[in-house]
Amino acid sequence: MTPFQHTKAHKSDVLHSDQLEKPADLLPTTDPTDNAEVPAGYFPVTVEEKAMSSALNVKFDIFLLPFMSLLYLFNGLDRGNVGNAQTQGFANDIGAQPSDLNLSVSLFFITFVLFQPISSAVGRRIGAKNWIPVIMFAWGVLTICHAFIRGRAQLIAVRLLIGLFEAGFYPTAVFYLSTFYTRFDLAVRIALFYGQYAIAGAFSGAIAYGVFQLDGALHNWQYLFIIEGALTCLFAIISWFWLPMGPGSAWFLTPEQRLFNTNRIQIDGARYIQHQYGKDGLEKSTERLSKRDITETAKDWKLWYVLFFNICASIPGQAFSVFLPLVVKGLGYKSITANLMSVPPYVCGAVGLYIFALHSDHRRERGFHILGGLLVCLVGLITTVTVSHQKSRYAGLCILTFGSYVSAPLTAAWLSGNTPEPGKRSLVLGVNGFGNLAGIIGSELFQAKYAPRYLIPFYATLGFVATAFLGYLAYRYTLLAVNKWRARRTEGWSEEEIEEERLSEKRFGDRKLTFVYGL
Repeated sequence: MTPFQHTKAHKSDVLHSDQLEKPADLLPTTDPTDNAEVPAGYFPVTVEEKAMSSALNVKFDIFLLPFMSLLYLFNGLDRGNVGNAQTQGFANDIGAQPSDLNLSVSLFFITFVLFQPISSAVGRRIGAKNWIPVIMFAWGVLTICHAFIRGRAQLIAVRLLIGLFEAGFYPTAVFYLSTFYTRFDLAVRIALFYGQYAIAGAFSGAIAYGVFQLDGALHNWQYLFIIEGALTCLFAIISWFWLPMGPGSAWFLTPEQRLFNTNRIQIDGARYIQHQYGKDGLEKSTERLSKRDITETAKDWKLWYVLFFNICASIPGQAFSVFLPLVVKGLGYKSITANLMSVPPYVCGAVGLYIFALHSDHRRERGFHILGGLLVCLVGLITTVTVSHQKSRYAGLCILTFGSYVSAPLTAAWLSGNTPEPGKRSLVLGVNGFGNLAGIIGSELFQAKYAPRYLIPFYATLGFVATAFLGYLAYRYTLLAVNKWRARRTEGWSEEEIEEERLSEKRFGDRKLTFVYGL
């Protein structure tokens, strides 16, 4: 079998899943190791295929993933830099109270959360290449505006608008990556991408430490907002030229590689979906989002089941993205030093995320890896609230952040891999963005009145994370029970019955009885 045996008869401008050979004839219905706990999809079999698939991933890892990660770095910087600015008296200088800063952060998450599905749907319809530069340039301009606002009302207005424009970036970007990587190549890439959220905290602290040494006509926090906002606008412009529309139009691939990648992505979901495709490897614009995508998303029990626990698990990471410098300052460090000392915990968060995600993709398993991250988080929380020595509490913060960033990207990869229908997947990832409601909870928990030890916020966070641990455990075994029930229903089915289920519109995407949920 050559690498292109899978792509024969696909030389036309429009591809249709019915043109594909039966997926069962192309590749195994599960992975080649006969693991019945993963969905059918694309798994390279021959040496040639493995080499071609690996070469494609390497190119995406060089030309696409780092650039997308850089854009997300600016997303994190512009979201959390108010925490760094506050260590230099930002709220007082603009004529607001510290409590107003907490309120503005909470209100940011309201627009940020509510508009994620809407913004994600727009990104799905017009393409990430066209949508990401627009929203990124807008929030960059608003970041610069922070340097010149005065009073509580303007602070709240700017934060609400930044939340509106930043809302669609993460779900649009994750869906965009899922159109280039197959499902079990995706988690570690999402982790590398999402890890910029932790790196942003470290980078923000380092940038703030440097900028706060400036002595000019403006407050040093003003320079912080101007520099970071201007860089965001610059990279927003660059992104429009850099990003390809889809896997079939990637400028850094050869024509042969474009064709191969387009078809491996289609094969990855061919057993469960039917679409027409254009040259760019994406569905025709009329098929990118349908009413059924919306209704099926609203009825998706696995999405709503896990969403509450995703919110609980995300509280430490969301809270620390803004307030970690203030928590570190509460350990006794001076304001400028506190920004620098917030760097190691963020680095620990990124390292922990990369380790868990890499092993998750290698094992093709999500649930136990999320539980492992939450367990590390619990150990760090217990250490932080039970010890009083400064260095021991700081070590507890490092352990806590090591596990804090694991659950969110692995949950996104889990939901993405278990949602083969692209239109629905984009909406599922948007609704999953409601997990950012954790930011509202975190901003209300870590208020100045609880300084310097923040014991009550840490105890509350401990309860939320413990709840998430139990919830994810139940979720994984619920999916396992559904898989077993479907296996009993389809036992003894002929190839004709399997093909009939694939072509039938009675059940949609992952609701088909032949779909096996990844665990």
